[in-house]
Amino acid sequence: MEILHNFKEFWPFYVGEHRLKLTRRFHFVGTLIVIVLVILSFRFSAYLLLAAPITGYGFAWYAHFFIEKNRPATFTYPVWSLIADFKMFALMVAGKMDQEVNCCSLLQQNRKQQAEQCDLPPIRGNPD
Repeated sequence: MEILHNFKEFWPFYVGEHRLKLTRRFHFVGTLIVIVLVILSFRFSAYLLLAAPITGYGFAWYAHFFIEKNRPATFTYPVWSLIADFKMFALMVAGKMDQEVNCCSLLQQNRKQQAEQCDLPPIRGNPD
């Protein structure tokens, strides 16, 4: 398993773990509900904050286990994964996430080809 050292290295891996559009849609719904719960907690009750991580992770993990059929990045990289969730949400709102998936896929393919030529460590998470 390749160790990722910063968010710049993590992002293409994260995107590769979210190749299926339905997985990304589940993440989007979970993140949107988290945002709504946080906003509502200021108006109604701080107890709504307790539901935020359950809801957000519930949607995301369901998508990973039953749709994408992979292990959530949260288990290995919890902070970067949280940041990446919101970045992916923003890119989806802007209509640019599909383009990002294509771009990161090309980066991963190039990395795989370089690894085969130069004996670099294998890429984790993107079996072809």
